[in-house]
Amino acid sequence: MTTAELRRQAEAHGVATSYQDWRGQHVEVGEETLAAILAAMGERPDGAERDPQPARGERPEREERQERQEREEREEREAMAGATAPVPHSRSWGFALQLYALRSRRSWGHGDLGDLADLAAWSARELGAGFVLINPLHAAEPLPPVSPSPYLPMSRRFTSPLYLRIEDIPEYAALPGADRERIEALAAPLRARSVTSDLIDRNAVWSAKRAALEIIYRRSRSDQRQACFERFRAREGQPLADWSLWCALAEIHGADWRRFGELRDVRSAAAVAGRFGASADFHAWLQWLADEQLAAAQDAARAAGMGIGVIRDLAVGTYPGGADAWASQDVLVPGMSVGAPPDEFNQRGQDWTQPPWHPQRLAEAGYAPLAGLIGSGLRHAGGLRVDHVMGLLRLWWVPAGMPPDRGTYVRYDHEAMVGVLAGEAARAGALAIGEDLGTVAPWIRGYLAARGVLGTSLLWFERDAHGLPLPPGRWRRGSLATVGTHDIPPVAGFVTGEQVALRARLGLLTRPEAAERSSAAAAVSAWRDALADQGLLSAGSHPAPAEFTVALYAYLARTPAALIGVSLADAVGDRRPQNIPGTISEYPNWQVPLCDGEGRAVLLEDLAERDDVRAVAAAATGRGPVP
Repeated sequence: MTTAELRRQAEAHGVATSYQDWRGQHVEVGEETLAAILAAMGERPDGAERDPQPARGERPEREERQERQEREEREEREAMAGATAPVPHSRSWGFALQLYALRSRRSWGHGDLGDLADLAAWSARELGAGFVLINPLHAAEPLPPVSPSPYLPMSRRFTSPLYLRIEDIPEYAALPGADRERIEALAAPLRARSVTSDLIDRNAVWSAKRAALEIIYRRSRSDQRQACFERFRAREGQPLADWSLWCALAEIHGADWRRFGELRDVRSAAAVAGRFGASADFHAWLQWLADEQLAAAQDAARAAGMGIGVIRDLAVGTYPGGADAWASQDVLVPGMSVGAPPDEFNQRGQDWTQPPWHPQRLAEAGYAPLAGLIGSGLRHAGGLRVDHVMGLLRLWWVPAGMPPDRGTYVRYDHEAMVGVLAGEAARAGALAIGEDLGTVAPWIRGYLAARGVLGTSLLWFERDAHGLPLPPGRWRRGSLATVGTHDIPPVAGFVTGEQVALRARLGLLTRPEAAERSSAAAAVSAWRDALADQGLLSAGSHPAPAEFTVALYAYLARTPAALIGVSLADAVGDRRPQNIPGTISEYPNWQVPLCDGEGRAVLLEDLAERDDVRAVAAAATGRGPVP
């Protein structure tokens, strides 16, 4: 095949043969990349040709049931094809946080759904917050070791039991005294760890919580509670059955379906599911408990006066060996991973090691897998933040064995994909927020806004044509405005230059450290001048990180953005990033507990007494209704 033919074929399949990078420069995609993507799009997960469909009389009952459900859901989505997501009519602000990092004296060394309910209620009543934005709570492995990243889960549809508050389970109160003493003995060392600045130890937390949950599970449930559980199972249907069975298999074979042997095929596994009934029932029960506690957190938020309540987060993808990848083999692409091209903060690009949707096969499935994910994310929530929302329109595919900067974009049917998001949000009466940072074609933001999907405006990235801070009046109204994200250092780490030194130590810079320091200092200086122009800092001053932080959030409050997200890490003066893209074991990503600028642990109960938290919250409320 000639180069011209290869490029024509790539374009015909929605594969970009060139693109514009973050500096505005034109980049031609290499032939090796195009050939690898085209080959992967034509393969099944086992590398064979697609199987012919059996005759109706030969089709397994499972497939017929799934087809009926997909057909019904497709008809419902088509009826909502023109739906737009609800949009806020007035300004609202709220804390944004990594829930696992927020410990209390009641939690077991890891933030939980009880902590979420308490934070929401306190921030609403005491500070006037309208929402609380949290990291993905997606399900992880059923046994240790537990992966730390919320953005590389085993399943995006289900919830990690790590977030369960054991004492809030109704059956806990009815346990015999001896059982409660055993559970308290499991909790005590973890509660003691909560008051320290030690890293989050998910393996220890899950080992203890699982032991406690098994004690509770073995005790009988009332007829009423059992009936509630059965209704939950019926509502969740086949996806819950698949998740529970994957967990049971993972406990035997390890948390990678590619090592399941003959049970790698979902249909083969379903045929022998009865052998794993007890274990699968336990994992379904855990999801019921999580669903109840998610509902309780949202109820607590709304009861305290939050207009929106909990805003949940949907990750871009899942671990390639995980439950979602196992159950959705027909609509995912092997040999490819999702990532991002190089940008200002991640100059080598990013490879998130997650398999992408297959555009054609997802369409053939009526977009039911996508709708299921979004619908579950919107349950018991006032909004859903979709990480890297451009993935509904195009995704950066990285062929296996190639560095991230050798990938390219692959297009999706954006009308159908965004229609699913907008339609599910409309059905739930909840907000849809798209994380649309990085390299974004102008038409994408316009299209998302027309469907009611809010964007994300990140202060450090909001600049005018000359590279200077964008004046607040020129920001977007239809967005969630924040200073940073989980992938960018907190304000205190940025303005002190510590983030440059850290990235230099980790070998993540693509230019000399001195040049990077100079660039970072210039960015801080430009923002200092912009804040002074707004009267938020004294001209020529060199404010401490806490004063700088308050001024930045006051700047956000002067924009027309509908939502203002206040990083809880910024509010307490934490200096350490939660995640440094491009690292795996070099830095403790997703394991950093909430601490102050001196590295001392900050607990949920401490927040009410902290002047810095109240000062930042007050700064974020510097504006009334959105004009």
